[in-house]
Amino acid sequence: MFMGEYRHNLDSKGRLIIPAKIRNQVGDKMVFTRGMEGCIFGYSLDEWHKIEAKLAKLPLTKRNVRAFMRLFYSGAMECEFDKQGRVNLTTTLKEHAELTKECVIIGVSNRIEIWSLKHWTEFADQANEDYDDIAENLDEIEL
Repeated sequence: MFMGEYRHNLDSKGRLIIPAKIRNQVGDKMVFTRGMEGCIFGYSLDEWHKIEAKLAKLPLTKRNVRAFMRLFYSGAMECEFDKQGRVNLTTTLKEHAELTKECVIIGVSNRIEIWSLKHWTEFADQANEDYDDIAENLDEIEL
């Protein structure tokens, strides 16, 4: 399970350090793809295989399923960490998340998310304002 918030910068070659706490949980590689709200999703290989199995059950006769799968899979890449724990994300993913320098990596249960600092700050500021209302509408869970 992933949790926490980490800040790292893209280096001059566009590589990003993935925190050791995350690397220790996933081994030597992860799968990254387009996420929602302008971030990048990162999955362990085990979790990626579970997602693939779920997506394979979706009906290809539905246009929105085909569109989602095309974008989700076309943006996907398997990345090995280098000796310093860095990954080299594709231009497609960096453009999707508008990553230029300052990045935020957050743990979200079964995945990590990579955000530009600008977008994460905007999202978190808005979500913080609505936090109590959001929690109140999660009727199914009791914390």
